[in-house]
Order: sequence, then C-alpha cells, then structure tokens
Amino acid sequence: MKLKSLLLGLGLVAGISAAQAEDPFKVGFVYVGPVGDHGWSYEHNRGREELEKHFEGKVTTSYVENVAEGADAERVITQLAKSGNDLIFTTSFGYMNPTLKVAKRFPKTTFEHATGYKRSKNLGTYALRTYEGRYVSGIAAGMMTKTNKVGYIGSFPIPEVFRDINSAYMAAKTVNPNVEFKIVWVNSWYDPGKETDAANALMDQGVDVLLQHTDSPAPLIAAEKRGMRAVGQASDMSHFAPEAHIFSVRDDWAPYYIKTTEAVINGTYEPADFWGGFKDDMLSIASINENLPADVKAKIKVTYDDIRSGKISPFTGPITNNEGKVVVEAGHTLTDTELAQVNWYVEGITDAIPH
Repeated sequence: MKLKSLLLGLGLVAGISAAQAEDPFKVGFVYVGPVGDHGWSYEHNRGREELEKHFEGKVTTSYVENVAEGADAERVITQLAKSGNDLIFTTSFGYMNPTLKVAKRFPKTTFEHATGYKRSKNLGTYALRTYEGRYVSGIAAGMMTKTNKVGYIGSFPIPEVFRDINSAYMAAKTVNPNVEFKIVWVNSWYDPGKETDAANALMDQGVDVLLQHTDSPAPLIAAEKRGMRAVGQASDMSHFAPEAHIFSVRDDWAPYYIKTTEAVINGTYEPADFWGGFKDDMLSIASINENLPADVKAKIKVTYDDIRSGKISPFTGPITNNEGKVVVEAGHTLTDTELAQVNWYVEGITDAIPH
C-alpha cells in the first residue's frame, strides 16, 4: 500500500498501466528448414521480416528453424504459445496435427497452419497455389527439353506435391506431346546432398530439364555443372546457375502475414482456408533468363497472364488419372477442398504412387 501511495504521488501508476497496454503484439513462426535454405523457409522468413517492418515496432516476431515434423514440432509450438505469442504461424504440412493439438490447449492464442486442411475456432489454414507456378514451369520444360525427358525431384508424397507434378506434366504435354516425366523422391524438404544425388541420377537417365519440390538450389547447381536446365523453387535462385536457370517461381508470404496479423489485432479475425496465387501477387515468375529462345520467353509470359486472369485453370476437367479413372469431370474445376485431397497422378505419368 505504501508503494502504491508513493507511485500515485509520483503519477507513475497510470504510466505503468499505459506501458503494459502498449506491449507489442507477439507473433511466432515455426520453420521446417533453415532460414538460409534459399527456398521455402527463406521466403517465409522474409515475410516475417516484412511483417515487422510494416508495423514499425507495434509487432515483435520470433522464429524457430529446422523443426522436424512430429513430436519436435508440438514441443516447439507449445513453447511459443507459453512464451506469450498472440499469433503463431506453423509453416509445413507435417505440422498440421501438432498445431491442432496445441491450438486446443491454448484457446486464447491464434494459430495459422500453412498447406494443411484442419481448422478450429482459433486455427486457420493458408496455402499458395504453387500448382500455378508449376504449370508455367511445365510449359517451359516441355519447350526446352531436347531429349523429351523432364526430371522432377519430389520431397514427400503429399497432396501439394502431387498437384504440382500433375500440373507441370499437363502443361508440358500441351506444348510437347512426346514429353515424359521421371520422378525421384528424396523424402526431405531440404537436403542439398540428396537433392544433388537425385538431380544427377535423373540427368544420368537422359533428363535435360529439372523441376523440383525441394528447397535448396542444389539441383540448379548440378544442372549448371552438366550444361542442363532447371527451374528455381520458392525464391529467386538465378544467381546460383546463371546459364542453367530458366526462371524461378517465387513465393511472397508477406501480404498474408500482414493482413492476418492486422485482423487478429483488430478483432476481426475469422479462421478460414486461404489460397494465394498469381492474381494475389503472392506467387510470381522471377528472373526469366535472357538466354532463353524468344518463343519460350513469350510463352512463359502469356501462360502467366492467362493463369492470372483465369483464362487457364490447370485443374479443369476432363482429367483422367494414370489408372484410367476420370478424377475431374468435363467442365468441372477442382475446388480448394478437392485440391487439398489430390493423391493421384494424371494419365501419362508412368510412376506408381509412393506409399
């Protein structure tokens, strides 16, 4: 009581309360790879940095990198919630169930999970239409290959990766009916050694254009060394392979991070399922190589514009899978819910679905 009277006399209590009321809003991030992967986690982290810059001191952020999917993820997400983060973004598919479990235990914290499909009262989901970028990649690969063999380095057999392989293949077939895809799975998001081995194994089989759903520039570097071509993943990877690089499909998460944080702060947040793509400027084609033939450069730009405007929608039927079953009826375009459940290869891909 004496301390309170003294503080009142000095006019400090109101000041202390005001300072407490103005504590920065805290946002935590969980990354599956290192922020220096030059791919997926690198771009999520760049979005985090843009978020802090946008709010000019009113928002503070923290992150944990290299978090394995599973028990480690649950532990890290729990710690971020216990540490007083108001909003937590978990940025890999394998964080889905851990995020859901922690969200139930911390109902006053808002959670957002990237690429998943499970939501609750305080848990939303968000994703990029990466298949749009893969469609443009497939167009370029189909036009650039001289052997008619395109290699695809897959990370994990999940809907996002199946969607993107299918999208790239369907696009390639529109410009090159003779093209075939060879797929190697590395069962990792970021492992430069495995990615290099996969790239070389594919090139040893006659592949002369590489696509990837992994996060390091290793496949591009391997292609550069052997005089082949490749497309960069998630960020602008052109400087790693000046000759081999066709273009990169770049992710930009900043607009979503800023918008979502603003909504939580303002009390207008509602958990939903958000997908961003070309038309949202959250996905872009970066650094088209000047060494490409003029017709390839023109086709890349036209295809981008057509997807952005809605003229092309990659998953519009009829689409048959490689077991002969119609998976998208004529005239139907897969909804986001249906896109999140793709677990098949399109007709023409000869590989079996890995289990």
